[in-house]
Amino acid sequence: MPKFRASRAVVAAASAALLLASSACGSDQPEEATTDSQVRLYGTDGNMANSYAEELEDRASLLNGMKGTLPMTPLQESFKERLRGVDPELTDYTYAAETYDAVVISALAAQLAGTTEPTEIAKQIVGVTTKGERCEDAASCLRLARQGRDIEYRGMSVTRSGFTDVGEPSTASYATLHFTHEKLDDGKTEFVGAGDESAASTKEPPRGRKPRNGKKGDGVPLVLGGLLPKTGDLSLLYGSMGAAATLATKEVNAAGGVLGEPAVWIEGDDGTNPEVAKATVASHVQKGVHVIIGAGASGITRAVLPDVVAAGRLLFSPSNTDAGLTTVDDNGLYFRTAPPDTLQGRALADVILRDGPHKIAIVARKDSYGEGLQENVRAELERAGFAADRVKLLTYEPPADAQAPPVDFSAGAKEIKDYGADAVLIIGFGESAHVITALADAGVQIRH
Repeated sequence: MPKFRASRAVVAAASAALLLASSACGSDQPEEATTDSQVRLYGTDGNMANSYAEELEDRASLLNGMKGTLPMTPLQESFKERLRGVDPELTDYTYAAETYDAVVISALAAQLAGTTEPTEIAKQIVGVTTKGERCEDAASCLRLARQGRDIEYRGMSVTRSGFTDVGEPSTASYATLHFTHEKLDDGKTEFVGAGDESAASTKEPPRGRKPRNGKKGDGVPLVLGGLLPKTGDLSLLYGSMGAAATLATKEVNAAGGVLGEPAVWIEGDDGTNPEVAKATVASHVQKGVHVIIGAGASGITRAVLPDVVAAGRLLFSPSNTDAGLTTVDDNGLYFRTAPPDTLQGRALADVILRDGPHKIAIVARKDSYGEGLQENVRAELERAGFAADRVKLLTYEPPADAQAPPVDFSAGAKEIKDYGADAVLIIGFGESAHVITALADAGVQIRH
């Protein structure tokens, strides 16, 4: 079962605060520092998944001892069982809660709007999560929404407080994960709270519309389209996200649907590739999709958002963490259930510093997610008093597509070895497995 760490500090970050946790045994003392000849590995939400081991194939043992953070709340076992009812092969639940909530919140917003018009749905989304009458499942929330009553949805990831004015979580929870025996060890998972409840929106949403004829609105079913990473470097996360979207749609419909009609879910691939994602968006627009759930990667969202806005559709991502998206020009049509990396940067810095490193290398994929989180972690290390000359920043170009050669990090691995780092944080997706193998091939001794 997961462990919870008691909070021990509150650090302001981007108008939010992160509650830092002490170690599981209750001590603030760092773990034994690594020796000069060994390096500890750390990861992030893009690679801390059981399926990441498959990327290393017969070298998966290199992951043993790797730690990292992931936006995640403690998941109810009943929720996991329902997800496995959709996909019995599930081994990861990464962003499942966030995907489920994105679909349910969209359905509730449409019901309150009394229409499936995307711009009207968008006006209701923040209000669905703030103030109002609290409800915790699709059925009870939809029942209240049909009566035109203001609601405060608390679901799988939206648990402590609601969205900010710009449509992202004001608070979040992070899990600290550990690889043991080539898979994540649930017994070592710890959770830390993040954010500031006072940052939740206090604006009054438009009054919910109670349809004149009972349940029905404009007679057009709510159509949701996936823009999730079925293929590409982030595909290791698709299983949990796809299952969660399917489950949420099923449970919304079991509760009577939206505006008297069953909601429709249309799968779609973002390919972790801008061109694939743009083609999927165009297809969804042609099919009449109202709300697009995705994209998986922040960089893909940046690439497709202008297309989505131009088409007057709504984009709702369960996994974008790029802090820069908080201020993106979206015409009020972009939302996310994943917290921005201003919060995760502090959580990662805390995890690394607890192990008492002397020199840290931060390796990031060269895109808005990788470089953004890299800078957030660097800033938090500096804020904690870690000298700038003890941190080395490196980036790599991710493959353009599945046909491109894998990441060649041999030169970077040699730099890290020569630098004498005893901690290496790897910010990337599935392709970052080649960073780990390059380190090992360069003679870097990975601590297990």
